Amino acid sequence: MTAAEVASSRPEWFEEIVAAAQQIQGEDISQFLPPEDGSARESAVLLLFGEGPDGPDLLLTERSHTMRSHPGQVSFPGGKLDPGETAEEAALREAWEETGLDPTGVDVAARLPALWIPFSNHAVVPVIAWWREPSPVSARSLEEVHAVYRVPLSDLIEPAHRIQVGAPGRVDWLMPAFLIGPAKDVILWGFTGGIINRFFTFLGWITEIPDAPIKELPDYMLQGRERNHP
Repeated sequence: MTAAEVASSRPEWFEEIVAAAQQIQGEDISQFLPPEDGSARESAVLLLFGEGPDGPDLLLTERSHTMRSHPGQVSFPGGKLDPGETAEEAALREAWEETGLDPTGVDVAARLPALWIPFSNHAVVPVIAWWREPSPVSARSLEEVHAVYRVPLSDLIEPAHRIQVGAPGRVDWLMPAFLIGPAKDVILWGFTGGIINRFFTFLGWITEIPDAPIKELPDYMLQGRERNHP
């Protein structure tokens, strides 16, 4: 199948995502952009969109609640680039390692601008992909992944599932967040929540909700020295 044939087989809503990714600037997503000297460590995450049992969805993982760094946070599959890897290769490899995703059923379509996580000095490239042939996914290592979710986009767009959380150590700073999971009791916030919030706003899918309910983060997210950073 040619690139044109692959693109023509994708739904219109996904093509909106691809078009937006080609237009958006890093400043539209985050105030933190990688240092120009290239000193940041290269990483990549996978924004995998598909057509799930409940409509268009996005693959997300919930980190183990006992991890030293960012326990329990909901994240895109991803991690550091191995020597010689591209961002696309790393994102697919990490997704396979974390969830068992079959990368042969995934079509990489675009990138978002690289973003910077100052605390860990990671330059993160979000890779956007289409789940052409969905495969079974689950938490492959419970030491690293607590759960895997195919989150319907309708859940992320629904105003009733939008909340705010206080940044740890910054009682004066509230950040947008989402409630996900079957019982809508899992908080999606921080770096991943920020990307979704800004990108979906750029797409015109959501708008700011300044009076969204404020919820406290669970204790397991706040344990340990490294756990006090989004």
